[in-house]
Amino acid sequence: MMPETAITICICTFRRPQIAATLASLKKLQLEPNWNVRVVVVDNDFEPTARGIVAKAAEQLSFPVTYLHAPANNISIARNACLEAATGDYMAFIDDDETVTSRWLTELVAVAQKSGAQAVLGPVRALYDAGMPEWMIQGDFHSTFPVFVKGEIVTGYTCNVLMDRRSDKISDLRFDLSRGKSGGEDTDFFARLHRRGGRISYAENAWIEEVVPQSRASLKWLSSRRFRSGQTHGRIVSRDNPQLMARLSALMMAAAKAAYCFGTTAFGLVSPVQWRRNYLRGMLHLGAISALIGAREIEQYGAVLTDGKSANVGR
Repeated sequence: MMPETAITICICTFRRPQIAATLASLKKLQLEPNWNVRVVVVDNDFEPTARGIVAKAAEQLSFPVTYLHAPANNISIARNACLEAATGDYMAFIDDDETVTSRWLTELVAVAQKSGAQAVLGPVRALYDAGMPEWMIQGDFHSTFPVFVKGEIVTGYTCNVLMDRRSDKISDLRFDLSRGKSGGEDTDFFARLHRRGGRISYAENAWIEEVVPQSRASLKWLSSRRFRSGQTHGRIVSRDNPQLMARLSALMMAAAKAAYCFGTTAFGLVSPVQWRRNYLRGMLHLGAISALIGAREIEQYGAVLTDGKSANVGR
């Protein structure tokens, strides 16, 4: 008889009714007979607004769902609550506006067991409506994949990841509360995991899907996202290289890359996809420059619009 494998699936939510569809998608998961799966949903709103939605969705699932209220509007608070509530051998993170495919968890666990890595990332496939800009659909600017640096993954994300809770490189690691409104808390978390010797692998067939809303279907939104990602990278570089000369070198490198990207943007005008891709790379490097010179990071989590709806932009 095979030993039991216990897995906790964690979902942080903030005023997103899509959490119901996320939970419903878990019904399609192909699970091994020896798996013991549970779900933890952490509500980061001021009030427990998602409790009813989660309770109703949980009635349709064959495994237990735990709802936790962890206020307020700081995503790191919610993610740390997940770390505390998770039990078993593995824990997975997905976002509250995503849906899983049937073999998502099977693929993640298979790679984790084969590689022995402390974390395993999966891809996120963006789903575009037909009415969205053609350049956006062709360029697939919203899908998420890991970035390899010299053949190695040195950081990660929480929109599709499995972590080995048994590892001492994971057990005491927590998300930085100071990044809980700016975003990038997951990039920082996995960069610290890698720095302490943790390995990050990739399960290329562990697909999750995410519908791109109209609010994200613009170059402006993508620019803001890339700029903030650059700020996170710049903060990590500054932290890991406190010496003045090292930071100056990183600043000069980021400036040179930004100049190159914006310079090549003009030459890419013949391609509506390529010039936008170059422009967004330039925004990434601009974000790194702003962080390296000490500028304040923009806040993207927990903001509330005048109509009372959440302006939370997700990852």
